[in-house]
Parts: sequence; C-alpha cells; structure tokens
Amino acid sequence: MKPSSRGILAQSVIFIAVLGSLWSLGFFDFSRVAKGASNLTIFVTDLFPPNFSVFDKVLLAILETLQMSFAGTMLGFAIALPLGVLGAKNIFSSAIVAPIRLILAIVRTIPALLWALIFVVALGLGPLPGTLGLVAYTVGYLGKLYYEALEAVDPEVIEAVKASGVSKVQLVRHAVIPESANQILSQLLFMFEYNVRSSSILGFVGAGGVGFYMLGYIQTLQYKELLAVIIMTLVVVLIIDYTSSRIRSRFLLEQGK
Repeated sequence: MKPSSRGILAQSVIFIAVLGSLWSLGFFDFSRVAKGASNLTIFVTDLFPPNFSVFDKVLLAILETLQMSFAGTMLGFAIALPLGVLGAKNIFSSAIVAPIRLILAIVRTIPALLWALIFVVALGLGPLPGTLGLVAYTVGYLGKLYYEALEAVDPEVIEAVKASGVSKVQLVRHAVIPESANQILSQLLFMFEYNVRSSSILGFVGAGGVGFYMLGYIQTLQYKELLAVIIMTLVVVLIIDYTSSRIRSRFLLEQGK
C-alpha cells in the first residue's frame, strides 16, 4: 500500500471515529442543541450588567484564593522536587524510581477538586482543606514534570561530575538542579497560575476561596453578581499571567547570558 493511500485510510478512520463520537454524545440532536442555545442566550442576557456592589466581600475571597494557591503551590513544590529527584532514572535505580513514580501517578490521577473534597470530609469546611487539596495535586503534577526535566540533563555533564567521586546529593545539588533550574522555575510558575484557576472553584465543595460566592450566586440565580465575580477573578488571573511571563522572560534572558 502506498504511503499516500495509508494516509488517506488513516484520515478516513479518524474522521469516522470523530463523527461516531459526536453522534454518540448527542451533537446531532438538533432540537436539544437549539433549545440549549436558546437557554444559553437567556442566561447570557441575565448576566448583564454586572453588579459590582459585591466588590468588597468578593475581593477578600479572591485574596483568600490567592493565599491558598500560593501556599498550596509552595508546599507542593517543597515535596515534589525531592520526589522528582528520586523518580529520575539517570540518578537512582529502578528499585527507587518505580515506587516513586507509582505514588506520583496515583496522586496525580485524583483532581484537585476531589482532593479538596476528601480533606473537607476529614477537616471540615474552610480554606485549610482547599490548600491541602492543592498541595496534593501540585505534588503529583510537579513531581512528574520534575523527574522528566532532570532526566533531560545532558548525560555527559552527569558522567563528568560522577567521575569526580561526588555523592548523589552533591551530584543533584551541583549538577542536575543547576542544569534544569530553568525548567524547574518555569514549571513552578505555571503550576501557580494553574492553582489560582483551580482554587477558584474549590469553594464549590466548601473548601474556601471565591468559589463559595460563585456557587452561592448560581444557586440563588444572582447572575449579575456572578458576572462581577468572574470579571474580578479574570483580572487577577491576567495580572498573574503577565507577572509570571515577565519573571519567566527575565530568567530565560539571564540564563542565556
């Protein structure tokens, strides 16, 4: 079979699979889609104009969300980095690497919202279980990113340092971490951005933050207040995105000097 024929066959199979999935999921139920579009139009109309009379109390909730995100990210980072080191195949043997990776995979499989719910059951309502939920997910996510970043270090650098007779701790401290510091910082900043977004809905399960107000306004059909919360949260997220982008750009520039 010619390569072009194989390509056409593969594209056809993918196209049929996509159509089948859309059909199974109800995308071709046009009456339902039309009704949904009508309901969505009514919902969007009810959002305007936003009611910023809730600014003061929502601002405090957003600050709590930022505290949760910052604390959860930093505590998760403090745990994830050593676990990432232990999970790197170019540093430790499979006897250590395999169980570490299994633990990280299990932790990462559970989303932050479910982790928050688990801690709410254990500790009760408030920002503490939400923060611990972010810690858990950050450990699983960053741990994987970090052992992949550490494994990407030039093998020649590692072998050269090993030849000098250093210990594993010295190898990690003076060779592996410095060589991958750029990625470590970049991924940490990304994780903080992600956690800010994620923590915005942790209030849906009673884990504190601005999500508590979002859920309350949805349940009481106060859509104008809901839009105000969304806009305020969006502004904060955009500021964080811009700030982290500037930090990342400056660090990359300094690394390139």
